[in-house]
Amino acid sequence: MDSVLIVGVGPGLSASLARLAAREGMQVALAARKTDKLAALAKETKARVYACDAGEPAEVERLFDQAGRDLGPPAWVVYNASYRVRGPVTEIDPAEVKKAILISCYAGFLVGQQAARSMLKRGSGSIFFTGAAASVKGYPQSASFAMGKFGLRGLAQSMARELAPKNIHVAHFVIDGGILKVGGDERAAARGGDGMLHPDRIAETYLCIHRQHRSAWTWEVELRPWVENF
Repeated sequence: MDSVLIVGVGPGLSASLARLAAREGMQVALAARKTDKLAALAKETKARVYACDAGEPAEVERLFDQAGRDLGPPAWVVYNASYRVRGPVTEIDPAEVKKAILISCYAGFLVGQQAARSMLKRGSGSIFFTGAAASVKGYPQSASFAMGKFGLRGLAQSMARELAPKNIHVAHFVIDGGILKVGGDERAAARGGDGMLHPDRIAETYLCIHRQHRSAWTWEVELRPWVENF
């Protein structure tokens, strides 16, 4: 039975991915720096839960070792973690910028590296990175987010070119718009019907890309609500 490892799990897209994968008969592994809020999701999806600071090489290596022993080498790895701090470029705290780059980009590299090592031995697999509009557009007062997401996109593109000939599918997802908070989101009323991305619908696209035949792989997908300007 194939397994999926989702790194940087929260209540939105990651939870939708976990539920969909479980419904499709996959074994699910959830990794986050703090795991206390994952109990309900883990119970619902029968998932294994692992505490991991994705910015620490030793912890990421341990995560893949543990998940590999428990569930076997993952067929699908999704990196969802990110961090941002807003403010004028003249005033933004350099320590916060460093943290944003560490989480949004460097930690993605560490996860991608371990995933690639595992999948090269396995002979196949998918490695997905979740980006944002900031992956391709640097917005005012959002330098840290743009730096991290631009870097993550570059990582994904480089890995896709290197690993596709080795039967490993690397893809990057530009999520252009707000993701709806299931259970109530005051932003949705202002945007109108389908004005925000529904996490379940995003998850369906991720699964579709994971299942693409290798004769027609895509390395990047943009997803946005129909009313979003771009």
